[in-house]
Amino acid sequence: MPWRGHVATAMELLQDSIPMASLAVAAAALYARASSSLLRPGLPRIVALLPLFPFLAAAPLAFTSSAILRGISAFFLAWLCTFKLALLAVGRGPLDPALPVLPFLFTALLPVKLARPSKAKPVSLVSCAVKVAVIAAVVQLYHFNARLHLYARLALYGVHTYCFLDLLLPVIAAAAGALGMQAEPQFDRPYLASSLRDFWGRRWNLMVSAILRPSVYDPVRARAGSPAAAVLATFAVSGLMHEAMVYYLSLRWRSNGVMAAFFLLHGVCCVVEGWCARRCAAKGWPAPPRAVATVLVGLFVIATSFWLFFPALLKDGVEEKLLEDWAAAEAFFQDAVGRIPWYGQRSR
Repeated sequence: MPWRGHVATAMELLQDSIPMASLAVAAAALYARASSSLLRPGLPRIVALLPLFPFLAAAPLAFTSSAILRGISAFFLAWLCTFKLALLAVGRGPLDPALPVLPFLFTALLPVKLARPSKAKPVSLVSCAVKVAVIAAVVQLYHFNARLHLYARLALYGVHTYCFLDLLLPVIAAAAGALGMQAEPQFDRPYLASSLRDFWGRRWNLMVSAILRPSVYDPVRARAGSPAAAVLATFAVSGLMHEAMVYYLSLRWRSNGVMAAFFLLHGVCCVVEGWCARRCAAKGWPAPPRAVATVLVGLFVIATSFWLFFPALLKDGVEEKLLEDWAAAEAFFQDAVGRIPWYGQRSR
């Protein structure tokens, strides 16, 4: 039966790639901590940490059988961890060689930002359960993907992306909490954003914002003296890194630039939005009602995502690979649940 092949693929990934890759990247992070504790920030640290950057860029390629695992590990390692180590080399960012081993590993290798007790929030089990149910429903709808209109498929991918990220990152934060660490939340109800700046800066995937601010925004603003230039540079770097994530998913470097264009467009719109907000405030004009602003922001994000973001995931076989991975995950969990004695008896 086809699902048995999916289960075998999932089991192979769980047994081989994840443990070996985890050991390798953990060893790399421990080396970064040890060398940084001995060397001062600047050129000595940069030279010591330099070999880790190509290693972290290549590590996600170990997951040859799964686009999902390859994409997640690329986001964690090739993007976030690389930027964190670059900041560590110059004595900035969330990493500190004085951190205990476990918090250092969590902060370096996972999208975790350690929080002060006042900023930590408990993980909502109800919210996680709802997102699991939504993901399960969406995966079921993928069986009818060939019959769905393109926009219906894109809407499903958008819901799936948000639910998956907003489930995965709090689960990681909960794991950190179980080990005595407190992590800041990575999403803050992005569907309530009242502006693009609110969406990108304070609500969506906040770990990326926390890394791009010290690594791109602050240096560009300090050198150029212009917040607008810093915003555009930050979105440009984010666009380039998203293009790289698409490569990790497809393993083909044939970019047409639409993913980068999506982020550049949003960067320009954030700059224009800020300028308009300042002009309106200076003239005493009232801001639009929050409900209206929230609807307009949501429509703009959805429309531009359908136009530029998701089409980058529909080429070079990325869509098919992701659907195959989710089919394998579905079969794996169905097989695991079927082995539970009371469930197996009920299903007969």
